[in-house]
Amino acid sequence: MTTVIDSSVQQFQPCLDACNKCMQACEECLTSCLKEADVQARTHCINILRDCADICAMAAQWISRGSMYAKQFCQLCATICDACAVECAKFQDTHCQECANLCRQCAEECRKMSS
Repeated sequence: MTTVIDSSVQQFQPCLDACNKCMQACEECLTSCLKEADVQARTHCINILRDCADICAMAAQWISRGSMYAKQFCQLCATICDACAVECAKFQDTHCQECANLCRQCAEECRKMSS
C-alpha cells in the first residue's frame, strides 16, 4: 500500500513530526512523573503534560487532514508547549529535561507553521 501525502500537508511535515515526538515525550514524562517520590509537587506539571500531549496529538491530526484551522490550532499548541517546557524544566529528572526540550522544539515548529 502506498501512502499518498498531499503536497500542502507535506510542507508541514516538520511540524507534524515535532507534534508527534512531543506528544510521545509528554506521555512518557507524565507516566514517569507519576512514579516519582515527589509526585505531589508535580501536580501542575502532570496536568500540563496531559494538556500538551492531547493538543499535540490533535494538532498532528489537523495538519494531516489539511484542516483550514490547523494554523490557528498550532498557535495554541505552541503556547501550551511553551508552558509545558517551562514546567518540566523545573524538575531535574532526565525525562523532564528531555520533554522540556522536545516541547520547545514543537513550539518552534508550530510557530513556523502558523506564520
